[in-house]
Amino acid sequence: MNSVKILLGVLAGAAAGVLAGMLFAPASGPKTRKKLLRRSEDYSDTVKEKVRDLVEAITDKYEKVKEDVSGYADKKIKSNLP
Repeated sequence: MNSVKILLGVLAGAAAGVLAGMLFAPASGPKTRKKLLRRSEDYSDTVKEKVRDLVEAITDKYEKVKEDVSGYADKKIKSNLP
């Protein structure tokens, strides 16, 4: 859970930094808005990819734990049979 919070914090900080930099840059309003839109789409894609990777990693760990617990339970059941 901590890695999720760290990842979200880093992404939020990066987005805030880019936004602040663009807002204070010497460009016209329409150019700045286009840049913001383009950057937000890029960050959106990056966030989606990171979340997809995170979900995949959690799913893999869940499946491994599930297999381990199932194997352990099977061994315990078999050892208690006469």
